[in-house]
Amino acid sequence: MKNGERARADHGSPAAPGPTAGPGPAPAPGPTVVGREAEVAEIRSRIAADRSHSSVLIVEGDPGAGKSVLLDLAVRLTRGTGQRVLRAVGSESEASLAFAGLHQMLRPVLDDLGGLPARQRSALRTALGLAEDAEDAETADTPDALLVGLAVLTLVSDLSEPAPLLVVVDDAQWIDRASLDVLSFLARRMAGEPVTLLMGVRAAAVLPGFDKGYERLEIGPLSGDAANRLLDEQPKRPTGRTRARILREAAGNPLALVELARATADRELEGSGVEGPLPVTDRLEGIFARHVRHLPEATRRALLLLAAADAADAPAAARGLPEAADTVWAPAERAGLVRQDGTGVSFRHPLVRSAVYHAAPFEQRRRAHLALARQLGEEPDRRAWHLAAAAVRPDEQVSAALRETAGRARRRGGHAAAAAALERAAELSPHRADQARLLADAADTAVFTGQLGWVEHLAAGVRERSDDPALIGRAALATGRLLTLGPHHTAAFALLSRVADEAAATRSPRLLDALAAAAVVRYYSGEESQRQRIEALLADVPDSAAGGALRAWVLAVSDPSGAGASLAAALPRLIAAAKGEAGSLTALAVVAWLLDRTPLAARTFDEAFGRWQAHGPLPAGLACAAGWAYLEQGRWADARSVAAEIAEVASGAGLDHAEACARTLDATVLALLGEPAEARGSAERALALVDPLESRSVAVLARRALGLAAVAEGDYDSAYAQFRAAFTEDGDLVHYHVSPTVLAELAAAAVRRGHREPAARLLERSARHLGPGMSARLFLLVERGRALLAEPERAERHFRAALAGEAGEQWPFERAQTRLDYGEWLRRQRRVAEARPLLTGALDTFRRLGARPWIDRAKAELRAAGIEADAAAPGALTELSPQQQQIVRLAAHGLTNREIGEKLFLSPRTVGSHLYRVFPKLGITARAQLRDLLDDALQATGSAQ
Repeated sequence: MKNGERARADHGSPAAPGPTAGPGPAPAPGPTVVGREAEVAEIRSRIAADRSHSSVLIVEGDPGAGKSVLLDLAVRLTRGTGQRVLRAVGSESEASLAFAGLHQMLRPVLDDLGGLPARQRSALRTALGLAEDAEDAETADTPDALLVGLAVLTLVSDLSEPAPLLVVVDDAQWIDRASLDVLSFLARRMAGEPVTLLMGVRAAAVLPGFDKGYERLEIGPLSGDAANRLLDEQPKRPTGRTRARILREAAGNPLALVELARATADRELEGSGVEGPLPVTDRLEGIFARHVRHLPEATRRALLLLAAADAADAPAAARGLPEAADTVWAPAERAGLVRQDGTGVSFRHPLVRSAVYHAAPFEQRRRAHLALARQLGEEPDRRAWHLAAAAVRPDEQVSAALRETAGRARRRGGHAAAAAALERAAELSPHRADQARLLADAADTAVFTGQLGWVEHLAAGVRERSDDPALIGRAALATGRLLTLGPHHTAAFALLSRVADEAAATRSPRLLDALAAAAVVRYYSGEESQRQRIEALLADVPDSAAGGALRAWVLAVSDPSGAGASLAAALPRLIAAAKGEAGSLTALAVVAWLLDRTPLAARTFDEAFGRWQAHGPLPAGLACAAGWAYLEQGRWADARSVAAEIAEVASGAGLDHAEACARTLDATVLALLGEPAEARGSAERALALVDPLESRSVAVLARRALGLAAVAEGDYDSAYAQFRAAFTEDGDLVHYHVSPTVLAELAAAAVRRGHREPAARLLERSARHLGPGMSARLFLLVERGRALLAEPERAERHFRAALAGEAGEQWPFERAQTRLDYGEWLRRQRRVAEARPLLTGALDTFRRLGARPWIDRAKAELRAAGIEADAAAPGALTELSPQQQQIVRLAAHGLTNREIGEKLFLSPRTVGSHLYRVFPKLGITARAQLRDLLDDALQATGSAQ
């Protein structure tokens, strides 16, 4: 077993399809799993009846390696102890149906949805297509993806209350993306719940959301000894040359060993062996297909209909299939192709289904799909896909049905399903112009899946079918938007610049959209030539009220201290003109943050997030800006929440740059909180995800976080080296927006390590570069740096400038740092009485924020100034983690565990566990005491201020 350390990762009797739930009688002992003793032991340890914590295990291997056998064993053992099981099995044809896997998994417990909070219940029912009637289904809002995930988390938590719960997902590589996102959310958030999630997946399959951070049980080939033992257990044990050939051709694959042995039991293999190095899967499909050829016609028809149906089609398909007791199934069961249980007839293995389906001529498959479509009259989405599978030529009616399917999937947040339906609708449309339009729609929608290769393929399809510049530009813009969230910013800017050029030539309104995306690339890369290119193209864009927010965005993102600086005064008017439109509010909040209007940015982010409806699982450009605004304002717990959500989404979508941005944000907060080891790990992970020359913003932010972590440990040599990396050897800014924020930290480290003169030259060079467009915040940071680096007789005027006025209170941590520096300087000048109030004010702020390393430093300075600071540890609240602080505040306001969980995307059990642990730290014994505790803390803070 490995812990998922690989490129882009940090990630018998086969299983019967269909979910199961609820305790059952103890089963009879199952067959021995030959050669899998270690794997069985691992599975048993994960499903122990007395487990009290969560566990996630990815079981991966080639087809036929035995993944389903091991998962079956886990199900039988769990049921045998009376515990509950939820189960789903992926299928290729169902992979395009949004939330199909989730519906399959939850089908046995749908009656339990009534116990969920109203918003969670509504979101989950909408996602599962369980609206009360057709009209409700058409008008239902797109469910918030996080709310759907939270609903499943709450449901799973409730189900595991009486006894531990097992969730098994087999053939996860074929689970639809929307369901996979929910499972990934569940896996990341169910810590502390007695829930085990076992995921079976084919080797080398990409499993978004599970490719890193989870243990993997790799099911490789059987050893030679185990393979021989497995052959010895077959009804007719192969011998001699036949046995040697089976061992050679099966290559340790258990299913191949069993099936080849069964084939040779009927007749000897002919010739010297299989011609050519065919993959195991192809050989096995050939074996199964030969079994099918010898079955009666009625049995073959029934098998083909069963193969063409999906798990969710089963009830409808059953109406057209023989009863389980019908003798038509007997030959297939004797051939080992199907098995019968209490739920009906099912294939023994997905490969059997695949072989049956592909062995049939197309016309027979077509008739099977048409039969299923007739049975599925009340299931328009599944009916549309079966009609599409039966189509032999372009068909406008089927194309229209798929377009409707796409619309329904999009309203439910199933963007992968919607894009797939639009792509197939394009293939079936009889008109090239419609094909191109539908493929462009599909590309726009597929952006939200994070699958760059797919978007590029769709864009290529648009170019092949149309010479319409507007459509081609749309598709290219979709590709460019997704490229901005990856690490290759030079390529992204080249593409977006080309789209902008073409839009400018045709006076297309898409020009501003292209420039807005290009500005994001410019920010990430920090490349000066890109700013010049953007400003040249922006000059061709006419002013308009509709484009005001986007124009402001482009200017501020690409040049905040230059052209963008003039926008500061206009921001309140632009925000008011946005009239609550979430997208415009978000863009303007980013602008406010870039221009260091931090309180305005935070308020606007709050308003935008309050109105935002989920448009898909991707973070928007510069989404971490909200987290940085919260951090600068002192809302560190909120900043970490933003970072966690973006990292989760981005890592699942494979968007390395977006994930790196989130990790640098979290690393910075961790360093400030006094968790240097964790901060370093997060920052170094961010650096590993990007090319520093392509992503200068992330590189500088990560270096700043590493420098702060070194400061927290008192290692000023390392801190200086990290802060100095924010500037070139010549002293220029590496990144036009981020590097200036490092100036004061560089000065502080330089003074302690004897680098005063070079640091002073660098600071003044940067100040000249920033010029008159320097924001109030940067001015205060520069003045702090000058004060630290100045000779004693000139330092005080810079300290006073850095603390002048009330503007600096917008950035409480930076303000407290300046107070601490000035207080230290005054004490060293023997002006102790003047130093004390500054040091006390700094300590109060650090305590309120929970900045432990700076708390210790301020207390030491106060002791040196003759004041013994409170000998007790920092306030109990500040000692809690940011998440625990949020939980305590919400509980103090009277919210229940379930309501708190809904706000913080945690299960009620996890909330309760946190409260159980923090009560002793806070010195209380009851929930009712929380309000008084918070009131006292607020009064203390107010008095200090």
